[in-house]
Amino acid sequence: MTGSRRTAIVGIGDSHAGDLAGSPIGGDAIICEDGLISWIGQAGQADLDGCATVLDVGGAAVVPGLIDSHVHVTFGDYTPRQRTVGFLESYLHGGMTRAISASEVHVPGRPTDVVGVKALAIAAQRCFADYRPGGVTVHAGSVILEPGLTADDFAELYAAGVRLAKGGFGAFAGPHAYTPVVRAAREAGLVVMVHTGGGSIRGSLELIDAQALLEMRPNVLGHVNGGPTALSPAENVELVTHGHDMALQLVQAGNLRSAIHISELALVNGAAHRLLIASDTPTGTGVIPLALLRTMAELVSLGPLDPAQAVAAATGNVADTYRLDAGRIAAGRPADLVVLDAPLGSRAADWRGALKLGDLPAVAAVVTQGEVRFTKSRNTPPPRRAVRLTAGTPQPLP
Repeated sequence: MTGSRRTAIVGIGDSHAGDLAGSPIGGDAIICEDGLISWIGQAGQADLDGCATVLDVGGAAVVPGLIDSHVHVTFGDYTPRQRTVGFLESYLHGGMTRAISASEVHVPGRPTDVVGVKALAIAAQRCFADYRPGGVTVHAGSVILEPGLTADDFAELYAAGVRLAKGGFGAFAGPHAYTPVVRAAREAGLVVMVHTGGGSIRGSLELIDAQALLEMRPNVLGHVNGGPTALSPAENVELVTHGHDMALQLVQAGNLRSAIHISELALVNGAAHRLLIASDTPTGTGVIPLALLRTMAELVSLGPLDPAQAVAAATGNVADTYRLDAGRIAAGRPADLVVLDAPLGSRAADWRGALKLGDLPAVAAVVTQGEVRFTKSRNTPPPRRAVRLTAGTPQPLP
């Protein structure tokens, strides 16, 4: 195995391949080459020759890079909603390696006409096509659904590279008016997320309830636990039991009580594969670099999820819903990886125990595009186990 850039991760203790069962990866070493995972196996059999970087994780765990499916990106690594520069890079220090746009709704002066919303989505998709803030991959360009968009418009957007759509901020008379537009977007191949619950900002509908969502049938029930205002427990039951093909997105910026209830319903109804953990930030709730880890800890320590299910809800489940090749640890997949451990000072022995206690795991290192971006998170405590580079140096991006 030869290549222009090779990175080895060795000394892996626990691991999680990204599926709901939390299957181990089948070895204690990974080699990454040219941005992809090229080999997984036992360290004694690893070909380290030519590896520019060797990361020894000292028995800590390796999981897929976390994917946040509800990030309100704009342009560049900046959020005008919270006037914060560098928030995406900071989220990387919380284990998030990919961000999926929940629409560029916070762009100042955003257009609302058909030509404008198409142009905004295409421009955002193009701007992040090769831009990796801190090493984060951003799936940007989510067309905001507005009256007047047609099947031809969605076909044009798909041909231009746009794969996402968002309902809830358009100038529709009511939630049911979204139905034909949501269906047209889905038929064109776009992954459609629709706002769930009470309105979040001026210009959004006052309420999108379960009845309207079951009629629309989007791919993703955005912040189904409220963004920030949740639906009733009875409506949660309706969406879980009758929304068979709709993902249940649970967000940090929502209602924790509702998130726990929906998680319980999902497990009882065999719908754990529909659970997604996301942040719904930056919003009025703020910028939360540790949003995914915090929600995972809450749903494990206070709710019904086990640690493996929580990781899957932020990795493999998201990849399946959004048709991404990331979110799993396997040969040929993108080399986006997170090293987790119990934080120093925790009563827990490892990252799983930390989540069960409600402690946030330590992010000991992050690899994206096959490059080690850092070995000391600036947003979590240090890990219990020593994680160190034995060759090479971190490769942060500007």
